[in-house]
Amino acid sequence: MKTMWMRFWRDEEGFVTSTELIFISTIAVIGLVAGLTTVRDQVILELADIADAVSELDQSFTYAAVTATVGSVAGSTFSDQPDFGEQVGAGADQSGAAGTQCVVINGLAGTSEQ
Repeated sequence: MKTMWMRFWRDEEGFVTSTELIFISTIAVIGLVAGLTTVRDQVILELADIADAVSELDQSFTYAAVTATVGSVAGSTFSDQPDFGEQVGAGADQSGAAGTQCVVINGLAGTSEQ
């Protein structure tokens, strides 16, 4: 048993291959972490842009009275009021300069908090 362990301890076959594989896999993991972090940040920004666009939709509507021979409808109106986080007035459009109103992303270069 002792000779088997000594032979195992002194065996160097495959040492270089396993060291190379560990080195290559370490570089691949570091690259994946950096790449996935960038993907995460871009997905968050895109979803924030979509949320901003949806919040800017105006859902106001009006239709006038309709009269027919059998019946009539008086008409209706709905005026959409600003929701929480929506900007009103100048700068409230999708110009891109205003950025998102409700979503604040910390730690990204080039974004401003509002």
